[in-house]
Amino acid sequence: MKDTISKFCPVVRALEVVGDKWTLIILRDLLLHKTRRFQDLQESLEGIAPNTLSARLKSLESNGVIERKLYSEHPPRLEYVLTAKGRHLGPIVMALRAWGNKYPTDEN
Repeated sequence: MKDTISKFCPVVRALEVVGDKWTLIILRDLLLHKTRRFQDLQESLEGIAPNTLSARLKSLESNGVIERKLYSEHPPRLEYVLTAKGRHLGPIVMALRAWGNKYPTDEN
């Protein structure tokens, strides 16, 4: 049943890619800063474990939302940027931001 829902429901398919707190914050950072290095993301996402950050980045890359760019060969250093597919998530992240501003967590 779950596979059938995932196959036909666009909301479920989208959430399979971006439906995680850390993933949305990574997207927020890349929308705000255009390019980010692993360390930049690690510092911005206070509390995220390095292995969790690495897993989220790999997932976003495998789903075509971000891409890695080499900016130094010795030693190899990478930065992350949004693809066109990733930039299309901008209005969604902004809508979540607006909703969060309208309904702060201290209100019910």
